[in-house]
Amino acid sequence: MSYPKPCRFLFVAIGLLAASGPLSAQTTPNGSPPAAASPAIEAPNGAEPMEDPQTGDHWTYELRDDISGDIKSTITTTVTDVSNSEIGIRIALLGNPNSGYQTFDHAWNLIDNGVWRYTPNDGTGIKPPLAAGTTWSFKGTDLNSTVGGSWKRSGTSKVLGKESLTTRAGTFDTFKIETNIQVQNVNDPTKKVQFVQQTWYAPVIDHWVKRTAVSRSDGRVREKSTTELVEYGRR
Repeated sequence: MSYPKPCRFLFVAIGLLAASGPLSAQTTPNGSPPAAASPAIEAPNGAEPMEDPQTGDHWTYELRDDISGDIKSTITTTVTDVSNSEIGIRIALLGNPNSGYQTFDHAWNLIDNGVWRYTPNDGTGIKPPLAAGTTWSFKGTDLNSTVGGSWKRSGTSKVLGKESLTTRAGTFDTFKIETNIQVQNVNDPTKKVQFVQQTWYAPVIDHWVKRTAVSRSDGRVREKSTTELVEYGRR
């Protein structure tokens, strides 16, 4: 079966991740060549505090296909505006002049990516206060504003514990969260896709440092990816 775009979108960035196939829902295709891997970045001694989102905050990630082992893209997400209930994000791919836009709530659940609307959200964010063993569940609807496709979404998340994680962006104290999601076509309930996402969320930068995602349909693995933070900062 073909993968529904609201599901494949999960592999960005992600959440974030909010996109390989998912990026087509955020940017206008222009035939640009695949982005090259970004140069090595020296890890700082400690994380720069960014607990509350502000305009100009930015995070850069490398997206790796864990089936082929290839780096598929380098993605920078930048806060464009912040309201009492929502955070606007601009997404840019290295080597691609076009940008995409997403809207999140303050728990980093995705609400809208310009093509798909998630009501009330996609459930891939956090639910503070975080503590080992905490669990929560979510349900929603994914609606394609262009073609009218509709999918039902349900899932659960659990905080597995705390971990110290080092990437090229630095060393961070994180909460490791596992999220299990199923999406089902409203018009054809036999079409289903399951996802398992693991997120290492760092409160000090109010964002994830690393995400892994696996999608399955018809009992088979279809996609596996890792998104890892390589740089971040505040304007």
